[in-house]
Amino acid sequence: MEIGTQHVAKLEPFLLMSKAAKGAAAAKLIQDVTSASGVFVFGELLEQSNIQELATHEQHSRSYSLLQLFAYKTYTDYIQHKDSLPPLNDAQTVKLKQLTLVSLAQDNRILPYNELLRILDMPTVRELEDLIIDAIYLDIVRGKLDQKEGQFEVEYTMGRDLEPGKLEQLLASLQNWASTTAAVLATLDTKLVELSNRTSTEKTMKEAYDKGYQATLREVLDKQKDSRNAPKTHVFPSRSGITDAGRVELQREQERQQRLRERAKNDGNDENSMDIDEPSEGSKGKGRNRPSTSDASLRQQRKRNRF
Repeated sequence: MEIGTQHVAKLEPFLLMSKAAKGAAAAKLIQDVTSASGVFVFGELLEQSNIQELATHEQHSRSYSLLQLFAYKTYTDYIQHKDSLPPLNDAQTVKLKQLTLVSLAQDNRILPYNELLRILDMPTVRELEDLIIDAIYLDIVRGKLDQKEGQFEVEYTMGRDLEPGKLEQLLASLQNWASTTAAVLATLDTKLVELSNRTSTEKTMKEAYDKGYQATLREVLDKQKDSRNAPKTHVFPSRSGITDAGRVELQREQERQQRLRERAKNDGNDENSMDIDEPSEGSKGKGRNRPSTSDASLRQQRKRNRF
């Protein structure tokens, strides 16, 4: 059941009784309906002919004003016009304060405790919270009590009776709301189109980037493959074409060749010396002294050194 609809049903018995109630009986009916638990709408009762007759009744016009107070007004209005209205009993006072809470909740989502204490003339926060909790159980408002922040957070509220002459104001508010909503929806549609176009552009750019990246990657891999398959060649980065390591190796080779040449030269000198020491064939014979044993041993030693 929608919020507030059960309150209309609770008004039905009073509507039936109003058809036969006149004068003092109608005034008594107003006193009963404004005190009855669970009855928070009174518009249909105000439209009853027997009830409307009380507006011009000299003795009971104040009762009719009381019914209008509960239908359209708040506890603040009662305080301001208290002298022209009947006194309220405890049940009526609590109900009028709960209806005032509904009116405040229709205009503001956040209701600070200090403001509610002032408007509803509540002596303590505990009594204020009890009033709000009772209103929640009666299903005339829905929300959350925030004791830390000292406020009542409204989630939903029932609708009160619409005062005559306020229909045009309500329609203007609804039209303003509709225009604002349409403008917001148009802005959202524009943003959605821009977002869609941006997403499409970014997707195209990403695809182009991925394509170029893959092409570059294939090119690099192909070059690496060709480099591995190509014959290796020495690279000489220096200006002379020989690296520092090659230059050192070349110097070592030159030194080795120089040592080999010097050794070959020394070996040639030793061989010539040995040939000079030996007598020629023509010098052998008479008139020549036989070589001494020591000379023969020396030549034999030289031959051994040669080999």
